[in-house]
Amino acid sequence: MSDRLSRRRLLGIGGGLGLIAAGWLSASAALSRRPPVTGAELRSAVPLPPPFQVPLPIPGVLRPTGTAGGVDRYEITQRPVTAEILPGVGTPLWTYDGTFPGPTIESRRGRPVTVTHRNELPVPTVVHLHGGRTPADSDGYPTDLVIPAGWQAHGGHGTHAMHDPRAVVTDLTRDYTFPLDQRPALLWYHDHRMDFTAPAIWRGLAGLHIVRDDDEESLGLPAGPRELPLMITDRAFAADGSLDYPSLDRTLRSEPGVLDPYFAGVLGDVILVNGAPWPVCEVDAARHRLRILNASNARHYELEAVTEDGRRLDLVQVGADQGLLAAPVAHRLLPIAPAERYDVVVDFAGVPVGGMVTIVNRLGSGRTREVMAFRVAREAADDSRVPAVLSRDLPDWRRSEAAAVREFSFRAGRMNGGHGWLIDGLPFDPARTDVAVGLGDVEVWRLVADIHHPIHLHLVGFRVLSRGGRPPLPHDAGLKDTVSLRPGESAEIITRFDGYRGRYLFHCHNAEHEDMGMMANLEVT
Repeated sequence: MSDRLSRRRLLGIGGGLGLIAAGWLSASAALSRRPPVTGAELRSAVPLPPPFQVPLPIPGVLRPTGTAGGVDRYEITQRPVTAEILPGVGTPLWTYDGTFPGPTIESRRGRPVTVTHRNELPVPTVVHLHGGRTPADSDGYPTDLVIPAGWQAHGGHGTHAMHDPRAVVTDLTRDYTFPLDQRPALLWYHDHRMDFTAPAIWRGLAGLHIVRDDDEESLGLPAGPRELPLMITDRAFAADGSLDYPSLDRTLRSEPGVLDPYFAGVLGDVILVNGAPWPVCEVDAARHRLRILNASNARHYELEAVTEDGRRLDLVQVGADQGLLAAPVAHRLLPIAPAERYDVVVDFAGVPVGGMVTIVNRLGSGRTREVMAFRVAREAADDSRVPAVLSRDLPDWRRSEAAAVREFSFRAGRMNGGHGWLIDGLPFDPARTDVAVGLGDVEVWRLVADIHHPIHLHLVGFRVLSRGGRPPLPHDAGLKDTVSLRPGESAEIITRFDGYRGRYLFHCHNAEHEDMGMMANLEVT
């Protein structure tokens, strides 16, 4: 491991999991406290608007630049802009095509998409399609950098690409090709640059990608204006209106890591949905399909839909990270960890016209307890439905098929006189193969956590087999690519490593944990 790789794992640890101001909090202490949140909250230095005043924006759908040869081609420019997030306040952002969230890409199952990304930002970038079944050369490996014009930094690229003999570095542009031979689902794309994923996403580098097919569209689920994508994020604002973030190097050029108190994760005090603070959306008195993504760096949510008279509406889950469930599951409370997606139907028919339904975060306090609101604007006919059978193509992998059973621990740990976020006691090293699996093999993985860790596998979806030796929870239904481990919890997952050979990743999707070591290499051979 290089000196730089060793040194960066020692940064910002004095905050002790964000639960104490100084000193090291041991794993046993973390388990005994069972914190409801992981991380520390930044407080905005500008006046914040009242809730439910700003209309909910819907990200625009990107049009292809070409469709020849059965491939849809898109172009996206990564560039800085100044936008109005808080009313009357200008906020500098890093964006995909000038908007936050970036433009939504809508595609059809099995129809390939090629996206040409052009980097006009001041630092290198990498794009990962989260949830995509993608060949390794387009998966967004953290050292496969796109270098902006005129980039110069101490030590070459100012990243660890030079320590990775397999890194593929391109100048200014890169084509990412996504076959999309996968189930219809809500995916999302975001920056994945090594060491700096968390601040890049925080500054705005995230967008949605929806995969559709004929079978899903024939179900009769709410569609058109009654299908709403909801990207939930938290942010904090500095006195000048910029996004506050506790980077050690605010230029994101050389020194990764965050200030000590935020080592366990960065939480903001402003809840944004589709880039708007605590927005309100006018809806018909009818069923609506909410495509929910938690794109926060570290904040977990526990969502409920509450009417003005205190009734809780059912959140009828029809899909998970990787598409439709076999059958709907009704929730009153829905926990959602960073990078998880839930596809739910809410029926506003029983709410009087003029009435409001608030989406509440039960894990929040103060302003972070409110997420957004829906105001019922009118009576309307509703021919949508939620069928009892949603999908018949979910994989039925069995333990008896498993070619291997593996266990991985996700813990804070000591190393080289300091502390870091580790998988099986090791920080990420792009030059090391951590796990090799055979193409087509079924495996069972047992994942063990000290505190909150949302674990994401690239390339494949998986099913949750158990939690703590007990059956999975209701919200674990369906095919997932991110599983939320709670403090002190273990979970078993099963998957088949099919699709493509090459180098992939699995990691914690608390973005600060990921940047500071909690990532590992997965080689599909």
